[in-house]
Amino acid sequence: MPIFCKKCKALMSPSDDKWRCKKCGYVCNSTGQACIVTEQRERGEILVLDDKADILPKTRMECPKCSHMEAYWILRQTRAADEPETRIYRCVKCNQSWREY
Repeated sequence: MPIFCKKCKALMSPSDDKWRCKKCGYVCNSTGQACIVTEQRERGEILVLDDKADILPKTRMECPKCSHMEAYWILRQTRAADEPETRIYRCVKCNQSWREY
């Protein structure tokens, strides 16, 4: 279930057993309650997938490194708003990351 930031309404990402908004720095615990505001990320820092990837959705996708057929996935808008989002995958077995445009 996606969690949206209560301050800026952006999609939040898992980070250290909490949910963090990459846009404004807002942080909530894993249940979405008892939220606090923390520091904003430095501009230019890009976090693709957290170490807590086990809560991300999975799909059948072949890993280019180990040929395992299951990967976590996430969508990110990495280019202009009028272009499609980038699909980023991480292998469940070897943690290899790759993307599709």
